Order: sequence, then C-alpha cells, then structure tokens
Amino acid sequence: MRVPVSWLRELCDPGWDPERLAERLAMTGTEVERVTRIGPRSSEGFVVGSVLEVSPHPDADRLSVCEVATGGEQARTIVCGAPNVAAGQTVAVALPGAVLPDGTELGRAKLRGVVSDGMICSEAELELGDEHDGIMVLASGGAELAAPGAPLGELLALGDAVLELEVTPNRVDCLGVIGVGRELHAISGAPLAPPAWEQPEVEATGEGRVEEVASVRVEVPELCPRFTARAFTDVRVGPSPQWLRRRLAAAGQRPINNVVDITNYVMLLSAQPLHAFDLDRVPGGEVIVRRAAEGERMRTLDDVEHELDSETVVVADRERPSGIAGIMGGQASEVSEGTTRVLLEAATWNGVNILRSSSRLGLRSEASTRFEKQLHPELAIRAQRIAARLIVELCDARLVPGTIDVLADPVEPRRLALRPPRTDSLLGQATPAAEQAGRLERLGFGVAEHVGELEVTVPYERHFDVTREVDLIEEVARIGGLEELPATLPRGALAGGLSREQRLRRRAEDALRGQGIDEVKTWSFARADADERLGLDSDREPGPVVISNPLSEEGRAMRTSLLGGMVDVARLNVSRRIGRIAIFESGRVYLRSGEASVPGSPSAGDFAGLDPAPALEPHRLAVLLVGQAPSDW
Repeated sequence: MRVPVSWLRELCDPGWDPERLAERLAMTGTEVERVTRIGPRSSEGFVVGSVLEVSPHPDADRLSVCEVATGGEQARTIVCGAPNVAAGQTVAVALPGAVLPDGTELGRAKLRGVVSDGMICSEAELELGDEHDGIMVLASGGAELAAPGAPLGELLALGDAVLELEVTPNRVDCLGVIGVGRELHAISGAPLAPPAWEQPEVEATGEGRVEEVASVRVEVPELCPRFTARAFTDVRVGPSPQWLRRRLAAAGQRPINNVVDITNYVMLLSAQPLHAFDLDRVPGGEVIVRRAAEGERMRTLDDVEHELDSETVVVADRERPSGIAGIMGGQASEVSEGTTRVLLEAATWNGVNILRSSSRLGLRSEASTRFEKQLHPELAIRAQRIAARLIVELCDARLVPGTIDVLADPVEPRRLALRPPRTDSLLGQATPAAEQAGRLERLGFGVAEHVGELEVTVPYERHFDVTREVDLIEEVARIGGLEELPATLPRGALAGGLSREQRLRRRAEDALRGQGIDEVKTWSFARADADERLGLDSDREPGPVVISNPLSEEGRAMRTSLLGGMVDVARLNVSRRIGRIAIFESGRVYLRSGEASVPGSPSAGDFAGLDPAPALEPHRLAVLLVGQAPSDW
C-alpha cells in the first residue's frame, strides 16, 4: 500500500517529517517498508509555463520551436519534440539549472541550430507517471491553473514522500488512506479531517428513478452479502484533473479516465473497491450476481481470457458475464470515451470465496486484495456517497434519484465490554480508564461508561478484526506505545517438560546416532507420483495432498513417506562414490486420512478455525542403509 504523505497530511498532519511518520507508524503496528520520493527531490527550477506560439523547427521535421511564458519579461524559446505541444497549453517547464529525477542538471542546449532555454516536461521525465509519448499538459484551451512562472511544486507534488506500507491481513482499514490517517490521529492527537462520506449527499438531478433504468438480482446472497448500484446520466468521459492523476500516480495507480480514476481514488481513500459499468452496454440494465457455469469463459479488462468454474462468482447481464466478482471487471461493459450513462457498483463479497477464486485463476488485483480480507457491508454505501459527488463534479454527470441496495442480512454493530483493571493486569502498567477510553475513541471506537466497565462499539472498518476484550486491550497498548510497557516476568511457577511421546522419540533418535547413523532433513514437498516411483502401494491412501501453487513439478505434493527424500540423499552420495551410507530422518508426513498418533492434537487435524485441516500430520521415523553393515552390528 503506497500512501502519499501530502494526501495523508490533508487528513491528519502532526507536523512530523516522513521519516518520523514512518517510525511512529511502525512502532504502533503499521509496518512501513520504505519511504520513497516522487519525481525530483527538489522543485527548484521547475515552473508553470504557458505556450504562446509553436512553429516548425527549420532543420528538423519532428521538432517544434516554442515560445513559452515562464514569468519573465520575455518569453523563452524552447525546442520540443513532443507531437502534442500546442499554443494555449499550460505546461511544466524545467529551467536551466533544474535537477531531473535521474540526477541530470539541465542546461541551455543547441538543438539542430536552435538554442533551447529549458525543457517542456513529460510525466515520465518528471517520474510522475508512465506517459512519455507527449508533454504533460496541465491545462489547455487558454484555461489557466496558475500564473506563468509560478513554482510547479505549488501545483504538483514534486518531491513528495510516499510511505510504502506492509499491511497485515487483519488491518484492511489501513488499505485506505483514511484508515492510515486515523492511525496517525490516534498516535499523535493531531486533528483528523471529517471523513468524506459524512458530507451531505450530492443532489440527484437526473430524471426518473434508478429502478427504472437498472435492476439487480443476487442469486448467491451467501457469497454477496450486499450489492449497491447508482446510475448517472449525461456523463462526460475524459482525462481526470491533474490533482487526481498525480494522486493516483503517487499511490501506484495508472490514470485511465475520469470515471475509472474516481473508482480507484475512492478505493484508495476508503478501502472499498467499486466498479463502473457502461449502462448502455448492459442489456436491459439487468445485473445478475450468480455462480459461473463450469467452463464458462470471459475476457477481463487486462485483455486475458479466463475459464471459470462453478465456485467463481460473476456479475453478469442477461447474455454473458461482465465481471469476475471482487476481482476484475470485463471488457463487455467497459467504460470508454463514448460512455454517457454509468452504473456504479459498490458491493460486499465473501472474503474466503474471493481468495480461493483469485488463487485458482492466478489473478490478483487491488480489489481482490481488499475483498479477500472481508469488508463490512456498510463500507459499500460510504463509497457510493464519495464517488457520487466526484462523478457529478468531475464528469458533469447527473445522478439518477435512488440507490439499488440488495442486502442479505444486516450486520449488527459489535459491542464489547472492556474492564480497565483487566487492561492494567495484562499490560503490567496502570492506565487510567479515561485514557483507555480516549485512545479507543481516537481510533474510531464508540465508548460509554457502564457500571465500572467501558462499553465499546467497534467501528465498521474494524468489525472483523476486533472481536474480543483482549483485542481492545491490544489497541490501548499499541497506541500508548508498546516500547513504553515495562518488562515484567509472568507470575507463578513455570511448568514445562516433554511429553511421553517426545521422550520416547528422542531416545530412539539418540540410539540411532549412537550407532553412527547420520540424521538428515529433507523437503516436505515431493512429486505427486512419489509413492508409485518408489514401488509403494499407492492405493493405501487417496492420493497425496496437492499444493495449489507449487514452486516446481518436483514439489507439487506433500510427502506421504520419508523414504522419497532419503532415497534422493542416498543417490547423491552414491554418485559421489560413497560406498556405505547410513542415514535416518525423524519428521512429519501428510496424509489425507488415517489415524494420528496423538488424538485431539494438531497432528490429528484438530486446528482452531472454521475450516478443518486438509490433512493428518503423523510423525514418522525412517532409516536407510546402503552397502555393507558394520561388523559390530
């Protein structure tokens, strides 16, 4: 997750430099992998320019000679090779002395006989995006974003720092910039800007009702707890404004057009993915959420055709799938320059199903990364409110009154009791109840006092993360600073020791070592036909446990016997002309069925969680001898 610091500071600004921000976030549980910079490290020498005149170069067909106003008394002559340069454009200009992102210091240069007093920059040259076929046009048609000569850093986030976060699976809220801003607010106490979804709803000026132009039928409510849709008319699809393009590029997203960019922007802000359909390419405006048919095929937005199975959920129209639910949309209803009506989807999907479908298809996206961690249904409506306002403002669209909202079962807010003395006991440090409540409230929790306890309401974005009192205590501890907790020893006697099985196993291993037999450790991965190649009875088990994403064909399955790896070790030694080999291995094998040596243990498949373990993991001891045995045996 890439978080531009300038965006983060709009939400919460404690006045810290990027390195300090990274340190404090890391110390409270939000790991920051690195801090990087966007574009030139310094904005000095980069200004806003206005192209006054463009004429052909007298000695080069592909070059143009431009007169550009940059704030001085006279315009600058700049030679430009971009095909899209034109009079009336507002552009980014690097003056002589400016240092480009690659470290090159720009100077005056003579190009085919004409002196160029600066450079009109492209996105790629400033490392603000991937566009390198033409210059970066800030405005055109005489529109003026800033006066010529104004520092470019006032318009674009040149030198802006970006925090690259490694977000843990339980913290889906930190996959949205507002979630990181809330963390910063809780840590520093600096003011937090009101969430964008709390603004008043944008006025619906479209004709009729959304139910008259679209309908939604959810056939698998257990896999789609909520599906919301809003419709827009008179949409003008085109390039996004520069602030939005820059923000997306800084966050690692490629700008496409204003409609798609808005969906990506809202996802980055709120952690709730959205998808926009060209409503005129959805027959009858009918949207059906269903399981895919076995072998059904569809082409996604990345121009790859996928074969689906019945475990995959699709968003379809009457004729065909138009998107793989929660993963990626399809080309059938893609928003294009000719789109005038848009249907905006914000849905909630079953996280486990999305994870499995994404793995089977080998297709991951920013959306699937969020959905697979399970989002709360309420986040869908939040995202709709933000996106609706932006589409109306940036696309000159009209919102059709109403929202289609198919909700399977409302999810009640989670309420937990927190005992302040229990917090003190677990942390080994006294923290006043008021301070505990304050830390939780800064994180977005609702807190009320109730008979010596704190009654805490978990915010929607943390619903599946904070489920127990001890989770609340963890929140209190980390916001206060884990490094501030005292070092204490557990109270009471420490019990320990080996079980009878462990003692017997160690005695057997020691006895083998005492006979001069070397212990080896081999891979738990094996070929799927390993038993057959060893001449073992392959029918004794219903096949090995197969790995869904093996590193190689040699490691496609989990071993059902220790012998395969030991034979490989013996073969290697024999090839080195070692005549006598005595080795043993003590380790687990992985079986689909059978009896475990310790019933009720993890080796018997008794793991915590909703889903059973895929295999039994009994312990085995194997010995392999090659050559003549020692005389004293």
